[in-house]
Amino acid sequence: MKFDVSKLEWTRKPKDYSISADKIEIITNPHTDLWQRTYYHFRNDNAPVLQMKTNDKFFSFTVKTQFQSKCRFDQCGIVMYLDSENWLKGSIEYENDSFQHLGSVVTNNGYSDWATTEIDVNIKSMWYRLSRREDDYCIECSEDGTTFKQMRVCHMWNGNGEIRFGIYACSPEESSFKATFTDMEISKCKWLPHDGQQPDLE
Repeated sequence: MKFDVSKLEWTRKPKDYSISADKIEIITNPHTDLWQRTYYHFRNDNAPVLQMKTNDKFFSFTVKTQFQSKCRFDQCGIVMYLDSENWLKGSIEYENDSFQHLGSVVTNNGYSDWATTEIDVNIKSMWYRLSRREDDYCIECSEDGTTFKQMRVCHMWNGNGEIRFGIYACSPEESSFKATFTDMEISKCKWLPHDGQQPDLE
């Protein structure tokens, strides 16, 4: 299945970007972010998001990111944005000269969570894979595009029908950087059915 850039639609365009068949570049605007309520109690919903629609209940979307982030919370990655209160994202967030956060945020019904792990600050490229099995989702990452590691399995309460998925980039503080997205692919679901305990009978 081919990733067709002509099917992509913006939810908030950045000022500067370029789109070709095999590469997308976004120059982030300062003070852009996605977050809802939890812990910080603020709501940020102004990050540029570029997505396509699908009714396919079983698929995987893979993309390679390259970035020159340099300011706290600069980030770019994979996203499934349904509306301001229902979305998920996977990315690397720059923290300081010592480390970055590789993590994911899942937002259901207006409340976000954030699961992270610290990684080396010199990592400036990462592959992500978003997989869907009906209204359950898996986010994975890879440094080489071959071996993927699980970051998150989650349920989206409003993610059972038509969805939108794609890429995003933002700079929550006074910053701007270039995020490059390549090797975009849609495939059969690579998140295989669970082969352990059987589902409970209802």
